[in-house]
Amino acid sequence: MGTAGGGALRLPGLHGYAVEFSPYWPGRVACAAAQYYGIAGCGTLAVLEQNEAGIVLLRSFDWNDGLFDVTWSENNEHVLITSSGDGSLQIWDTAKAKGPLQVYKEHAQEAYSVDWSQTRGEQLVVSGSWDQTAKLWDPAVGKSLCTFKGHEGVIYSTIWSPHIPGCFASASGDQTLRVWDVKAPGVKLVIPAHQAEILSCDWCKYNENLLVTGAVDCSLKGWDLRNIRQPVFILLGHTYAIRRVKFSPFHATLLASCSYDFTVRFWDFSKPNPLLETVEHHTEFTCGLDLSLHNRGQV
Repeated sequence: MGTAGGGALRLPGLHGYAVEFSPYWPGRVACAAAQYYGIAGCGTLAVLEQNEAGIVLLRSFDWNDGLFDVTWSENNEHVLITSSGDGSLQIWDTAKAKGPLQVYKEHAQEAYSVDWSQTRGEQLVVSGSWDQTAKLWDPAVGKSLCTFKGHEGVIYSTIWSPHIPGCFASASGDQTLRVWDVKAPGVKLVIPAHQAEILSCDWCKYNENLLVTGAVDCSLKGWDLRNIRQPVFILLGHTYAIRRVKFSPFHATLLASCSYDFTVRFWDFSKPNPLLETVEHHTEFTCGLDLSLHNRGQV
């Protein structure tokens, strides 16, 4: 894991799957990791901080299966949720050295994605699983509120809209991007976005109708929900599957992606030559990526 201007920290024996900046603490990052590329072994939640000395490990928590995603609470600066290879979600309190506060075990296969809603007035979490379902959770309630069925393949990514309360998107191995409303039982929109498995999606922070998908076909595609017949942009340059894509919190047309080609790439889809930069500092699959809400340019 690297940062712009930043440094690196090695976690021996662990492979990082997801990173997320704290919305509260500048320079604090949570990392979900797994042994043996998540195929076997245990998982670790590492909470890292960047200071003058570089990146330091503040705290780590172990789980008995690989951890594949992590999301910070939007109402408590110390609380995180992780998703695991055993199908469970774990709630952790970084102010306490003990194990998880709660464990939710409902998914029948790997829980690969988890996200905490950013819209004020609701505290909702969505998870996506290899069991082809997404589940809705209120962290104050001990069981899921609702299960969303419709995908015909593994769900790799579930992400809340930052604009529309109760609305989330999911990306799947069935080659579709889907948009859901928690107040309605069925899928709201199905977009046949790629002719390949879609591993990641994200919502533009400045346009409630714009999403981006990243897929095994090495392409990024932008989708306007008002007209899904054609992508509004296609970004080419990665040479292997795109593992994660994130829009910038500061610029409407900037985004970053990381890939199994070991690179992180920065794009501006409004430009004729959209690829801004390719960063080649990783020596393994690059799976996790996030952009700081506090420090422009910190990735």
